[in-house]
Amino acid sequence: MTVRYTDKVASRGGFGSFWKLLMKWRGSVYKMVWQDMLVFVVLYYLISLIYRFGLPSESKRAFESLVLHCARFRNLIPVSFVLGFYVSLVVSRWWGIYQSLPWPDTAAILATTHIRGECGEAKEARRTILRYINLTIALTFAMISPVVKRKLPTMNSFISAGYATEEDINILNALESKSDMHKTWVPVLWACRTADQARRDGLVSDAGQRAITNEILKIRGNCGSLMGWNDYNIPLVYTQVVTIAVYSFFFFSLLGEQFLDPNQGYKSHTIDLYVPLFALLQLFFYIGWIKVAEALLNPFGADDNDFEFVPLLERHVTMTRMLSEPGPHEMPLKIQDLPHEPHPAKATDHVIDDIDDSSGSAEP
Repeated sequence: MTVRYTDKVASRGGFGSFWKLLMKWRGSVYKMVWQDMLVFVVLYYLISLIYRFGLPSESKRAFESLVLHCARFRNLIPVSFVLGFYVSLVVSRWWGIYQSLPWPDTAAILATTHIRGECGEAKEARRTILRYINLTIALTFAMISPVVKRKLPTMNSFISAGYATEEDINILNALESKSDMHKTWVPVLWACRTADQARRDGLVSDAGQRAITNEILKIRGNCGSLMGWNDYNIPLVYTQVVTIAVYSFFFFSLLGEQFLDPNQGYKSHTIDLYVPLFALLQLFFYIGWIKVAEALLNPFGADDNDFEFVPLLERHVTMTRMLSEPGPHEMPLKIQDLPHEPHPAKATDHVIDDIDDSSGSAEP
């Protein structure tokens, strides 16, 4: 479920205007990284305790050489470059998925505008077109979202949810036996044929039928884009490279960030501390970064930052019903033009009139 927080931020920035967001837990970076940080801290202190209290002097010198070697070469891993480009690619993909979400509002407005009338045929045409559109969207969401699939597990569940009739499902099941291709395009075909039949029945003009059909096909294109985003992912090899780079970096940081005995005179090890503060900050930022990519890579699930497909479907059904059948009491009255009233004369008008009178009296 998407975490909404923009209403909690002041529109005018000031000191500490974003601090109130740092205390949130759901959808936060703390919720994403605490397990990784806990494992890192436990392993770090386990190695540190063994080094300080469990090794003899000769083994300590060998361990210190290993720490210096890891501290020198672990920075050769290009974590910032690889991870930054990967997160940018994932965010672009996430935004493309959002822009591909289908919205039936325009189709409902066009159907109500062009298929006018309160007769049974006009109402049936409007309701049928929009029901087929919602069925297409529901079938698409059920294919890509496990949450919607749990809500609509079988074809008969679409009947109980009000998206389809028993005859619709029988036709879809018959087509399923002929081909294993998805059938989300079939309700689109039904909606276009319903609009064409309304044109032949004189319920809608040619221009209106074209506008409705174009909007139906636009929704079909958005549904196809969603299935494309779901089927074609970022190459697995790139995801593996980023994951291996980040976690190998922190594996070597378990050794490279160890504090060594200052009496040995090692360069950059003149202070002995027990809390690896900068290593923890580095872990927090890099792990938080890759966790953001993991959360946005598949926004079709039930995580804190995923899209809410079930409420979106319910919203589409409610909105199409409201837009397609506006009652007379829901339409505003036409405002009659007010009677024209002469504008009061300006001071300049009086001056001009006086000039005209004076010039007229001077004529012979």
